[in-house]
Amino acid sequence: MTRSSVQGEDTRQGASNAPERAETAVDDTEGTDDGAEAGRRRPRRGRRMLRWTAVTLAVLIAGTAGAGFLYYEHLNDNIKKDALNLGDSKVAAPTPNAAGQTPLNILVIGSDARDSEENQQLGGARETFGSTPLADVQMLVHLSADRSNMSVVSMPRDTLVEIPKCTDPDDGKVYPASEGRVMTNRSLGHGGPGCTVATWQELTGIHIDHFMMVDFAGVVSMADAVGGVPVCVDANIHSRDSQGHGSGLKLEKGTHPVKGEQALQWLRTRYGFEDGSDLARANAQHMYLNSMVRTLRENATLSSPNKLRRLAEEATRALTVDPGLDTVKKLYDLSNELRKVKPERITMTTMPNRYVGARVEPTEDAERLFRLVREDIALDGRDAGKKAADDEETKLSDDPAAADDEIAVQVRNGTRTERLGAARGRSNTVAGLLVEQGFAKAIADPSVLPSDDRTVVRYPSADLEGDAQRVAEALGVPADAVRRSTDVSGVTLTVGADWREGTTYRAPASDDRTPESAEALNGADESACMHVNPAFTWS
Repeated sequence: MTRSSVQGEDTRQGASNAPERAETAVDDTEGTDDGAEAGRRRPRRGRRMLRWTAVTLAVLIAGTAGAGFLYYEHLNDNIKKDALNLGDSKVAAPTPNAAGQTPLNILVIGSDARDSEENQQLGGARETFGSTPLADVQMLVHLSADRSNMSVVSMPRDTLVEIPKCTDPDDGKVYPASEGRVMTNRSLGHGGPGCTVATWQELTGIHIDHFMMVDFAGVVSMADAVGGVPVCVDANIHSRDSQGHGSGLKLEKGTHPVKGEQALQWLRTRYGFEDGSDLARANAQHMYLNSMVRTLRENATLSSPNKLRRLAEEATRALTVDPGLDTVKKLYDLSNELRKVKPERITMTTMPNRYVGARVEPTEDAERLFRLVREDIALDGRDAGKKAADDEETKLSDDPAAADDEIAVQVRNGTRTERLGAARGRSNTVAGLLVEQGFAKAIADPSVLPSDDRTVVRYPSADLEGDAQRVAEALGVPADAVRRSTDVSGVTLTVGADWREGTTYRAPASDDRTPESAEALNGADESACMHVNPAFTWS
């Protein structure tokens, strides 16, 4: 599980991730260290659901409350925009499935910005007012191509990553790539959310279509506008110790609806839940988000035009989005796509990780989780039959392949991994294999060194699909590894990390199960109730 705090809790003063770690607290300091464990994942979800709902309702208002064009434009003007990707490198978009559908990946970012009096009051830590914001909540929302399921991957804010070079499009300022690994939450300060997107893509190899960002005040205002979200504690709790540590959350035993600032307290609480670690806080955040999804699907209390109007205002003011989501109409269309997924098909996870001192790094299980997302495999395990059927339906292109000696093939060395450098000479070796088999126009392309966990053959247009399939067949590469991509100009074979040596390709057996270390939580689970640490209870 993970440790990132909800919008800035435990973000700035370097407390350790372990429960016993000491913290320097200021005001409501459930949130002052760079590496706390909890917020790592849950907050993001909370904010995300608030946003989606608000987005949908905002457009309903614009369309049905008689507000007309001027009000629609007013809501559009509320929405802040920023560039999607500030990095130099690109990740290929997913290949459409047999029905022409593609997955959708949205990075949800919770900023700990204390750039306004309201944000500073909510976030505490007065000495950080106006300082560079941190991306303390980072959560990737993956909507499957067929819209049947949704997977959520939270990255701990204290994950050590290499932040790529980013260029701020507003002033042209260039932020050099980090020297070695630094905490991922610092990426937001390298020009904006587009650098956080670039960092995610570099680490995961997942193509990100959109981002949505919100700050402290946004969480509170939208939570208040939406109404109460039921949460459960197994004893009375007051998250405050003698030194002032804690979020201030105070609840009686049982299930209670929380909203507004109390919702933010719940999402930020670490002191008082379970063992006091950020992992416990993450559990609380997951519970909140799942409960919110269920509540919004079942509750009709937001049918009042005034409530809808208020929610529309709060939602649009709270959001910073990429240009692909910069109008109410675009947000509404997105919300409609997201709402197609039922709670029982939503799976929330945290990037598997291990400690490196007081920080964490991705494990091998994390790469497995990223692969499942890249390949659009549902994390709830219910895609097995569908995947087998899809494999059986893989068919040859209607466009016949050209003669082998007429097929131009570029071969790239994509064997580099997070832990291993590129295996030397692989593009030359495999290009030589193709030439030996009659592909006289196969050449090695040493100018591009991508990183692919699997060997893949890509092609740019339908008229080259048959050629690409023929190249794969000649090397024994499975048909499902032949993918259409606009990032290549011709048939391109990328030798992946699964073929670092030898002259015979052997497709690895795929383990499509979600790693246990990802701590998957199903969106329909209504049994969750937070255990209260006896030291923080009251009578």
